[in-house]
Amino acid sequence: MASIACNAGSSFNLLNREAFKVSLNNHIQGSLKNNLSLEDFRTWNTLSLSSFRTKGPFLSSSLSSFRRVLRAPTCSNADPGQSIFTTNNNGDANSSERRLVVLVIGSGGREHALCYALKRSPSCGEVFCAPGNAGIAHSGDATCISDLNILDNVAVISCCHTRGVELVVVGPEAPLVAGLVDDLTKAGIPTFGPSAAAAALEGSKDFTKKLCDKYGIPTAKYKTFADPLEAKEYVKEQGTPIVVKADGLAAGKGVIVAMNIQEAFDAIDSMLVANTFGSAGSRVIIEEYLEGEEASFFALVDGETALPLESAQDHKRVGDGDIGPNTGGMGAYSPAPVLTSELQSLVMESIIHPTVKGMAAEGCKFVGVLYAGIMIEEKSGLPKLIEYNVRFGDPECQVLMMRLQSDLAQALLAACRGELGRVSLSWSAGSAMVIVMASNGYPGSYEMGTIVKNLEEAELIGPMVKIFHAGTALDSEGNFIANGGRVLGIAAEGKDLAEARDKAYKATEAIDWPEGFFRRDIGWRALSTFSYTQTG
Repeated sequence: MASIACNAGSSFNLLNREAFKVSLNNHIQGSLKNNLSLEDFRTWNTLSLSSFRTKGPFLSSSLSSFRRVLRAPTCSNADPGQSIFTTNNNGDANSSERRLVVLVIGSGGREHALCYALKRSPSCGEVFCAPGNAGIAHSGDATCISDLNILDNVAVISCCHTRGVELVVVGPEAPLVAGLVDDLTKAGIPTFGPSAAAAALEGSKDFTKKLCDKYGIPTAKYKTFADPLEAKEYVKEQGTPIVVKADGLAAGKGVIVAMNIQEAFDAIDSMLVANTFGSAGSRVIIEEYLEGEEASFFALVDGETALPLESAQDHKRVGDGDIGPNTGGMGAYSPAPVLTSELQSLVMESIIHPTVKGMAAEGCKFVGVLYAGIMIEEKSGLPKLIEYNVRFGDPECQVLMMRLQSDLAQALLAACRGELGRVSLSWSAGSAMVIVMASNGYPGSYEMGTIVKNLEEAELIGPMVKIFHAGTALDSEGNFIANGGRVLGIAAEGKDLAEARDKAYKATEAIDWPEGFFRRDIGWRALSTFSYTQTG
């Protein structure tokens, strides 16, 4: 067994800067060369990090490498001292086999989480991310290709050939709808994600609604309109509250929950008259307002077989208590207690399986991840489909990747090959939570370029804390700066949701960014009491 640089229970502040750097890097290299044992992995959880506050660029990269090695997927049936790089029934690859080169497409927190999980996959040798962001590059979770235009399919294919990429994982929706998967597949490059035709499940809400009608998938009552006067007349007939949705992709902002007639009319005018969302809003779906609790349900799909992932629940509204406008997501946790095992089975039976079979029957088999927004209806207690996304949710992906213990690269490759029936996934028994930090003003206008400090200190709050970068860049002096609306996702795993919450909020509070904000009630539905208050 390779030795740990510090004895368990000792504090890193006993080591000087250079000695720590040398010892840590030597341990990382020795562990990689000799195969890390499970005893090493468990020892990590006993190390005291909270007293070590050395600053410097070596700390972030070396410590993230150290954590990445020690947090690699484990073999569920392994004995202490056994190498984690062995084949198991979750599809993990043997260390003697050639390891995959993987390219992740995208630049947000979701893509950072995918890179993080892929980097820990024993079958994965190298991870690229295009274009990525400064935080992903700095973390060591991937090598970023910042100058690659991910909407130029020819350029992406050329990059894959040049760098020997053997698996592409597409994160955001725009390249999917633009047919990137189609072109990569034609070029012989295995790609996890749906074809342009299958991506219509997200690219057109009207398409999804019609599929639901045809194959008996439970969803809210609706009508589609291109004429604003007809849409308004329907709203008058149905009454409020009511939901107005842009038909196409609107960066997560094309859904308005109108609580009165005027709000509904304003939403219709914004989409159909003012063209706020361009062609995405050329048609609107006016949908029944469902009361109940929302949850996110994910399944890997290989065209015929669907493999459910763990449940998660996000928080769309910008303000505490679920008030204010919708956002891309202000936080999430996993598992979601509202999705009991019985409900998960019902979702698979009544929503996921009919969708997969329906898409195949329509001549556009779905390969990728189906992300179903589910409403557990209050009056019936049954799940209804709100909408589909055809990629991992953000920020739900972050908590799922924190909990995943299996080899992600092998699972995604199996989906590309139509072999998901041979895959089973292992998850940690605890819970995970992610808190999103956003620029003040989001989801409206916000300031760019504000400095974000103390990220290294925040990640050192304790083990199983990870900061995912969604919208960061570096200024001329090497400082992290905000480069978007949602900027960071501070994730933590704990033995239960309360512990994960406490760790995530403690780390979030350690970040010095006066121009940012975060919700203080993530997880409130799942926790009987919520005690978090800001202390500084």
